[in-house]
Amino acid sequence: MKTRTQLSRLGLFDAKVPRYTSYPTAPHFSQAVGAGDFESWIEAIPENGTVSLYLHVPFCRRLCWFCACRTQGTSTLSPVQAYVDTLVSELEMLKARLPRGVKLSRLHWGGGTPTLLTPDLMKRLVDKVRDVAEFTDHAEFSVEIDPNEIDGERLDVLAAGGMNRASIGVQDFDEQIQQTIGRPQGYDVTRAAVEMIRERGVASLNADILYGLPHQSRARITETVQKLLSFAPDRVALYGYAHVPWMAKRQQMIPSDALPTPEERLDLFDTARRLFVWDGYAEIGIDHFGAPDDGLAIAQKTGKLRRNFQGYTDDTSEVLIGLGASSISRFPQGYAQNAPATGAYTAAIREGRFATSRGHAFRGEDRLRARMIEMLMCDFRIDKAELVRDFGADASVLAEMFRRTSQIFEGLVQITEDGLFLPSEVRPLTRMVARCFDAYDLSKAGHSSAI
Repeated sequence: MKTRTQLSRLGLFDAKVPRYTSYPTAPHFSQAVGAGDFESWIEAIPENGTVSLYLHVPFCRRLCWFCACRTQGTSTLSPVQAYVDTLVSELEMLKARLPRGVKLSRLHWGGGTPTLLTPDLMKRLVDKVRDVAEFTDHAEFSVEIDPNEIDGERLDVLAAGGMNRASIGVQDFDEQIQQTIGRPQGYDVTRAAVEMIRERGVASLNADILYGLPHQSRARITETVQKLLSFAPDRVALYGYAHVPWMAKRQQMIPSDALPTPEERLDLFDTARRLFVWDGYAEIGIDHFGAPDDGLAIAQKTGKLRRNFQGYTDDTSEVLIGLGASSISRFPQGYAQNAPATGAYTAAIREGRFATSRGHAFRGEDRLRARMIEMLMCDFRIDKAELVRDFGADASVLAEMFRRTSQIFEGLVQITEDGLFLPSEVRPLTRMVARCFDAYDLSKAGHSSAI
């Protein structure tokens, strides 16, 4: 395949680049943004506007070795109860500063394992969120669900509270792979969780699987995808496993010599991709697949697909407020991140101040470049006219940027009358192309493999 030959010659199989769920990316956040900025940005939200809300629950009953998220293990309920107390206090602080009439277009609980919460703690959080702001008529309330950590009683509380999208983590159904990554989760356990979710009338089901795991092969990922398709998920995220043991120490438990090569990773992705497409799913961005009537598929067709810290979204709110330890908020003015350590986060809230420890205030060409990268990640193209109209970009400067990018990729990236375009065979390179429009130093960030 010509494209793969060029990839190898250009050294792109070994490229390390950001996932670009934000721009600039989190490694470039600094302490120049603090709690005062976070508070003023909240107060600047227009009255009667809409916002998205993310609640982070960092606790897990067990720590999966593959995971690089900010989590911590617990064998007792007491730290979880104390953490919920802190979240409730943070929600009260948010309520006191939100402008009048603001509503929620999205509510997402992530982690960690949000379903580790007991039914009464879940209800307490749901009630407090609803006390802070009403939902819009078409609001989406989604929860990340661990099939090993869920039961009917907890699902009853979530469904009664308005959960209309559930997200289950699968990763891989192969028993050897599960043992190697520290995530035992049988097919029957997952199927039982899916059935309980469906029985409660939850409208949409998401599922996450990984490619690039140790011992993964075409045959094994084919079997996993076929088993996953038996659940008829509405949306699937096919993420590449990010092996970053220098950042996530638990990943040192995973033998690096069992990991597939970059070339093999691309084969694994393409094998899974073909199976989803053959089953009627629409390709969305670089790593999502959706039923034709799923919100993401519709957003992509209508040019409204967007990118945020959870990946792809059809949410149109300009503000995403993240609460809980390590959560990141996005405002028109910039990004703000809470203290990553649970202790530091808790101490700040108990003292009556927001826990923002770092962030980034947009400056210079940040917004322009962020939109260029988002266009590539969502639509595989850059619309020159939009950038000139909305950001006052210089068309001649854009043309030179496009020329240089096409030259770097030896013509694989196409320059068109409208701007820049990535043909289908080049789309596995999307993150690498996006890097060409990133003005920040990426040499010291320690990003994961681009493929």
